[in-house]
Amino acid sequence: MEFNWDQLGMALALSGAAIAAFMAGIGSSIGIGIAGRSATGVLSEKPERYGQMFIMVVLPGTQGFYGFLAAFLVMLNLHFFDAEPIMTVNFKTGVAILAACLPIAFAGMLSAIHQGKVCAAGILMTAKRPEMAFKAGVVYAVMVEVYAVLGLLVTMFILLNGGLFE
Repeated sequence: MEFNWDQLGMALALSGAAIAAFMAGIGSSIGIGIAGRSATGVLSEKPERYGQMFIMVVLPGTQGFYGFLAAFLVMLNLHFFDAEPIMTVNFKTGVAILAACLPIAFAGMLSAIHQGKVCAAGILMTAKRPEMAFKAGVVYAVMVEVYAVLGLLVTMFILLNGGLFE
């Protein structure tokens, strides 16, 4: 029985897609949980601030979407959803696709967790100074978001311009 390197290549490529989705998703769920706990405490005393809190609670969720987008891009380019047979992926290409998914996986996970912490601080500040909700709370959270976007862009540039799906 001969080892099939193409099957391993496909497995590595799909593993990269899965890692991008689940690491960014884990980070988002942790970040939303951190921000949500702070918002729940504030809203128990000041329910009228729900609108200000909502944006800061959901912001860490965008990284999970970025990870899903990267995974979808990999699967789409591998013709994973087509009725015809899936293309073969050699071992080197599988490793390259896996590596291409790592920037959004790590940047997404870590930035979502830290964005949740920044949002939680913004939520607590908004409880005392509601006029600062956007000026500081959201702006600081968006500064963390930039690094998730950069991770997504690096992943997309490598996947789309690296000649991996030819």
